[in-house]
Amino acid sequence: MIGDPTKYPKSYKTVVHMLHDAAVKFPSSIALVYKKRKLNYQDYFQYVMGFSKNLKSMANLQSLKGHRVAVICNNSMDMAISLFAVHAAGAQVVPINPIYTTREITFILVDSDPTIVIFDQTIEEIVAPIIDRLKIRYFIKVDGEDNMLPNTWRDKEDADIYSILEPEDLATLQYTGGTTGSPKGVNITHGQLSINITQREASWPTIEGQEKILCVMPLFHVFATSMALYLSAFSKGQMHIMNKYHPELVLRAIENNGITLLPVGPSIFHNLMNCEIFNTIDFSTLRIAYSGSAPLPDVTLQRWENETGCIILEGYGQTEAGPLVSANVEGSEIIVGSVGKALMDTEIEIIDVETGEKILDIKEKGEIRVKGPQIMSGYRNNQAETDEALRNGWLYTGDIGEFDEAGNLFIRDRKKDMVITGGYNVYPREIEEILYRHPDILEAAVIGIADEYRGQVLHGFVTITRRSEINSAEILNYCRVDLAEYKIPKRIFIVDQIPRTIIGKIDKKAIKERSCG
Repeated sequence: MIGDPTKYPKSYKTVVHMLHDAAVKFPSSIALVYKKRKLNYQDYFQYVMGFSKNLKSMANLQSLKGHRVAVICNNSMDMAISLFAVHAAGAQVVPINPIYTTREITFILVDSDPTIVIFDQTIEEIVAPIIDRLKIRYFIKVDGEDNMLPNTWRDKEDADIYSILEPEDLATLQYTGGTTGSPKGVNITHGQLSINITQREASWPTIEGQEKILCVMPLFHVFATSMALYLSAFSKGQMHIMNKYHPELVLRAIENNGITLLPVGPSIFHNLMNCEIFNTIDFSTLRIAYSGSAPLPDVTLQRWENETGCIILEGYGQTEAGPLVSANVEGSEIIVGSVGKALMDTEIEIIDVETGEKILDIKEKGEIRVKGPQIMSGYRNNQAETDEALRNGWLYTGDIGEFDEAGNLFIRDRKKDMVITGGYNVYPREIEEILYRHPDILEAAVIGIADEYRGQVLHGFVTITRRSEINSAEILNYCRVDLAEYKIPKRIFIVDQIPRTIIGKIDKKAIKERSCG
């Protein structure tokens, strides 16, 4: 476990209390920067509280406790304010990827059953018909660009209106991929969010009032909310929001804004280092780059640190784990390839995949299970999956790992059939189900293949009906109707036969061996 427990920072009651503390201590300090707009902490908090009042008023309720509010937005000040406002209103926020298709958004809205939907006007054509079809009564369209929420929505009253919030109240319903092909809603409480921020602070201390965090990752993603939205408020620093990703724009933003903290996925490091202007950028203000959401290749870490002088700190976790359970520690020796040690108040064990017994031998691989106050409460509407993941207080991650002699954790493989591509979790079963819908496709199998840039890419293998003349390009276009772009396979192979095991199951191990061989 990391650090001296007597020196741990205190945890806030909720993330709203955390933002309020920043507004009280640093009212005139800049909190948010988006394009040419800047917002200080006092105004930020007033917009949050005003918006929360409007949410409750819209639903004609004193509190939205027990209710859910979906937020389907691109990165903007409006989205940052919306996320905190939902928390302040007492509701559980349901962040949804704005590039999802109609099918994907519909599934999450049906499963989460939100009282209110907040959406970005840029995706109105997709979202509005869904809201109408599902008969969702309350919805709010935000600008998402240069125009802020109405000034009349600001609330200058005392912050007692959120005093009813408790650590055990549900804060977020974060959807992640399901092994059955359907997303699972992960229930996370305010206490779990808050303690995980404190745990992270014990390993990666921030400098109060001085940090400038560049938010490149999308704010619907748990990595971005944890490492940019909440961390900026905790540190009472600035969050510089980027709406669209382009490597040159990111590099210019680092240099021009004096960015100190950069939380991004591994593929972005690779992309930045291969940008034409990379070697001309001044990285002197950049103190720490955080890598998360997917494994970071050793060669990427070493090249980045050699060429920028900025360290990369890796951690390990998943949506169900708050999301962080281990981390490399600033100021200590960083072992290349390791995701560090267990956070404070967190236990990590390696167990035998077959027997379930704890493995005591160093450098012996097994399934990772974790225990700690940041672990999720369970999955919404899915007791079977909850019981499978949470057993006797332990979260069974489905990841394969090992420890070295010093207690550093190394991730070696994935037990589950999940593919991480460009920082996104993708479950092949979902894509296979779409492929099986095509009348010309008889069999389908989707696997992840190692890729230097994206970590993994998706390859699909199909057999087709005898008389079909369909080609790979047509199959890919078919997928695009119902799948977000990052779920589209990089390649589709039309084959004569898909390997199967003795008992008739599709043999993905054999497919992968043939593909990589």
